[in-house]
Amino acid sequence: MSPTRPTRHRGPLAAATAAALVLPVGAALAAPASAAVSPGAPVVIDEMYGGGGNSGAAFNQDFVELHNPTDQPVSLEGWSVQYASATGTWANGAQTNLSGEIPAGGAFLVAEATGSNTSLPALPAPDVTGTIAMSGTGAKVALVRSTDRLACAGADCAAAEAVVDLVGWGVSANAFAGSGPAPATTNATSVARRDHAHSADNAADFAAGTPTPTASGTDPGTDPGPAEDATIAEIQGTGATSPLVGKAVTTTGVVTATYPTGGFDGLYLQTAGTGGDPADDATPGASDAVFVYSRAAAAELEVGDHVEVTGEVSEHEGLTEVTADTWAVLDEPGSVEPLATTWPATDAEREALEGVLLAPQGDFTVTDNYDTNFYATIGLAAGGSPLVQPTSVGRPGSVEAKEQAEDNAARAVLLDDGASTNYGSAANSSQPLPWLTGGDPVRVGAAVTFTRPVVLDYRFDAWGLQPQHRLTPDVADAVQPAVFEDTREAAPEEVGGTLQVGTFNVLNYFTTTGDQLTGCRYYTDRAGDPVTVRDGCDARGAAEAEDLERQQTKIVAAISALGADVVGLEEIENSAAFGKDRDQALSDLVDALNAHDGAGTWAFVASPADLPGSEDVIRTAFVYRTAGAEPVGSSRILDDPEAFGNARQPLAQVFQPAGGVDADPGDDVVVVTNHFKSKGSAGPWPGDEDTGDGQGASNESRVRQATALVSFADDVAADAGTDAVLLVGDLNSYEQEDPVVVLTDAGYTDLGPTTGEYTYAFDGAVGSLDHALASSGLIDRVTGTDIWNVNAYEPVAGEYSRYNYNATILYDESPFRSSDHDPILVGLDLAPSAPAWGAKATYGKGDRVSFEGRLFEALWWSRGDRPGASAYGPWAEVGAPVVTSAGTFPAWTGTWVYGKGDVVVHDGHRWQAQWYSRHDEPGTTRWGPWKDLGAA
Repeated sequence: MSPTRPTRHRGPLAAATAAALVLPVGAALAAPASAAVSPGAPVVIDEMYGGGGNSGAAFNQDFVELHNPTDQPVSLEGWSVQYASATGTWANGAQTNLSGEIPAGGAFLVAEATGSNTSLPALPAPDVTGTIAMSGTGAKVALVRSTDRLACAGADCAAAEAVVDLVGWGVSANAFAGSGPAPATTNATSVARRDHAHSADNAADFAAGTPTPTASGTDPGTDPGPAEDATIAEIQGTGATSPLVGKAVTTTGVVTATYPTGGFDGLYLQTAGTGGDPADDATPGASDAVFVYSRAAAAELEVGDHVEVTGEVSEHEGLTEVTADTWAVLDEPGSVEPLATTWPATDAEREALEGVLLAPQGDFTVTDNYDTNFYATIGLAAGGSPLVQPTSVGRPGSVEAKEQAEDNAARAVLLDDGASTNYGSAANSSQPLPWLTGGDPVRVGAAVTFTRPVVLDYRFDAWGLQPQHRLTPDVADAVQPAVFEDTREAAPEEVGGTLQVGTFNVLNYFTTTGDQLTGCRYYTDRAGDPVTVRDGCDARGAAEAEDLERQQTKIVAAISALGADVVGLEEIENSAAFGKDRDQALSDLVDALNAHDGAGTWAFVASPADLPGSEDVIRTAFVYRTAGAEPVGSSRILDDPEAFGNARQPLAQVFQPAGGVDADPGDDVVVVTNHFKSKGSAGPWPGDEDTGDGQGASNESRVRQATALVSFADDVAADAGTDAVLLVGDLNSYEQEDPVVVLTDAGYTDLGPTTGEYTYAFDGAVGSLDHALASSGLIDRVTGTDIWNVNAYEPVAGEYSRYNYNATILYDESPFRSSDHDPILVGLDLAPSAPAWGAKATYGKGDRVSFEGRLFEALWWSRGDRPGASAYGPWAEVGAPVVTSAGTFPAWTGTWVYGKGDVVVHDGHRWQAQWYSRHDEPGTTRWGPWKDLGAA
């Protein structure tokens, strides 16, 4: 009989999606809030499941699974499992008393209440049965070295002397160990530790996934009997699972990788003489490599050893393996050549190469670096580009979106470090991060060059490429199998124009720090020092002045290098929420910009007199370079509670290039900065629930906001006498989603897709949540657009919120990772209306002028002062003589149509229309004035 192997729960790939949806920025980096729940506890709560017997459940019964991480059995006599709802008290909860013992390295299953659907699968025979009806979404469970009911509350319970372990899960849990609760669950999912990780931090240690109940008395199966000789290909078979599961086998092969530390506890074995050219594969459809589970064998054997191994075959969470009982190095030599192959696109093709040593061929690109900061895994995409959000490519539910999702699945692969270590936990934060510590930025979109062979591995519900030994910074020169292209750009590309407009989400820039308020709770660094506000107060940014300084330094560097004349900001503090002037944080940012770029370089647009009755603690705003731009008139806020009751109100301002003509709207543009409702939670409207079509929650709210924005922009533009409108900001909608389509259907052009770049990276794929959209009256004056990938493509380790969360401090004062969104820059060619046919001035498409007694209209645009940089003509003759003698000139009150910029002669003077005038359609148009240009 082979030894019973503890269950390994879901790892970083599965966890990334769940954690990212429920945890605020910085959740995974925090040190434990309560030290009494120790990483060295003799027994831990390993898994909890509360959906038993409900609709969509995996089992008919709830359960709590315990785990003994030690090498000695532990008696549970006199212990109890105690339960409380997410916000309830232990005194009003429930309890199951325990008995018996939990074996060394083993599990102990506590079955709880059975649900209404008893036809669902039953649990394995439990060790103890209780009656607790657990929540299917979130609650609290404590393992107590007593049967007395807990009398503690909140975080104090983690420090109670009798508490061995405590886990809170779900966003509402008010007691937990460490920085935050474990992820929420559904009827179909449990929360379980990642490979039994126990850093005393629920947020870092647990992931949501498929329930895997295991009891100390779980039947290990039938006796495998005497070992039979089998090749590795025969062990693997040609299907997803081995045909020899449960059998004892003896096989031989060459050791290609060893992992005695870091949690894998085994090695890879491959049949001697295999690899090299795929055309020479003697066992097509069946892999010639297998994982051997034995920490002792991995510690004793070396890569290149030709060995014989005897043990039982099993399938462990999708990975075929042999649990080794004995092993011996053979006298005859053997060798393996890395298989030179491109990435296998289907699961069947990957199964046929499971465990094989590869020399990857073709292009690979970084597509995900979020978990690089915690589990040292890098998401790759086979090919020359990262994976893309399906609704960035096609409409929700469309063939294009489906094809993109299929392409993502075919090209995705992890590049791992040969370990399951969580470097974000308190227990491991003193160990420097692999991959990042060596100096490579490991940016999304960077090309990957493999310099050493890798093993094709399956764990954490994903296919991955493992180095041949565990990767740590001290052995990187000998072990690291890949290097990465440096794609950083010091500044965005030139966009041209007479006015450059940018948009920038500044990641909760709050100059009111948490320590200035009461009730704030924090995400802390590895020393326990607060870094960012978690909850408990209205602040959302830096915890203390030193943290704000780090954040502000990077934001200022980024805004300065962006090169914009006007920058629309999102996620900046609304200082009115803290009893200050509404513009205080905005003023503080401008002071910092001027300290960086020189006094008077920057200014901000003051808040308008009319403000909404209710606002969020974050807001939208404008800053501008005084030498490049001038505001025209006051700013305006859209106050529409039916649309923006759950989002930040749009802010509009008319701008012109510095030195422009205030009375002439010809060089004006209306800029509106926006921050729509986020995708993470459902708003109040029917249709706000997440339907699973890729648009996330609150799509109806964002559609309402987009619709209201169109009307608001029209009103502001009409009052300004211009049809030039630029909508910018964080719309929380990818390019093909409903809210963006509302705007494009209204005549706006989304400029971001013209760049081939994206502003955001989430869950292993890129897409644009931030947008710049030009009105039909502005589009021909757009001279260029660029998305500056200064933030979203960078590892989160460089963010101010991750300062000192790992032994290697990756923060610097550069613009890189100043936020989680990338800024957009747009160039606009704005100039006063044309005063005469032959002067050096800008004529816009549709402008009308009189010349030699005829009326002409510009069909293209023309820059008379820059003949090498513009497109000329043609001009179309559109009407009867305009410059006439008295008596034949069309009457001022006639039905003639004059366009903005038209020039006519009347009473011996030349007059130009400063606005537009439709005398034949009074009531639908705007009138005069006309500007006297002088004698005819």
